Amino acid sequence: DSTIRCWNIPSSNIDPYDSFDQNVLNCTLEGHTNAVWGLSVHSSKMQLLSCSADGTVRLWSPGQKPPLLQSYTAEEDDGAPTSVDFVRCDPSQMVASYSSSNTYIYDIETGKQVLCINTKSASEDGGNNQINCVVNHPTLPVTITAHEDRNIRFFDNTTGKLIHSMVAHLNAVSSLAVDPNGLYLLSGSHDCSIRLWNLDSKTCVQEITAHRKKFEESIHDVAFHPSKPYIASAGADALAKVFV
Repeated sequence: DSTIRCWNIPSSNIDPYDSFDQNVLNCTLEGHTNAVWGLSVHSSKMQLLSCSADGTVRLWSPGQKPPLLQSYTAEEDDGAPTSVDFVRCDPSQMVASYSSSNTYIYDIETGKQVLCINTKSASEDGGNNQINCVVNHPTLPVTITAHEDRNIRFFDNTTGKLIHSMVAHLNAVSSLAVDPNGLYLLSGSHDCSIRLWNLDSKTCVQEITAHRKKFEESIHDVAFHPSKPYIASAGADALAKVFV
């Protein structure tokens, strides 16, 4: 419905069968004119990035009035943004990928393009190079992208060049998350698996078959807990799962 909803996390002691508490909804952010495809939260700055099918990336501060701080629009040839993230090692920058398979780093304050990351030409066989997710390493100047062609690719934020590429799944890679310490990468795919990767060796250390397929889709998103050893996934089978 083109809105973004911010929620207060309820107490862990809450009875799941209690009636819905209206206070759980903190606020609703309105401004996009089409489906919202991706969100990225910067907890220390209390800011939020969103990307939408309306062709814009927007920066929000949910506690402010008005909450919308900035709106960014790419070149017409790039299409709509598919994923967005803050550049974690440089709080003045953000990274966004587009349906054209281009990825750009922007200066958040000026909205100017700082760097074009060479994601479009990274596909060796000329196949479907669509980017489904983009994330940044928490401490290193590295951008990681998840692709429709089953690959995960790593790029240098200073040069925009490809550092490493690997076939990571049996189907499209839909989602990525890096643990807060920057040691492990979590990937989700429409092959129904979640894989945990050692970022140093780029090897898979664990695989979990997590969700059933529905309409040829399986895992839509994965996440690390910010402080506890938990991971979570959300799937097309309408389930959200937490793993210890």
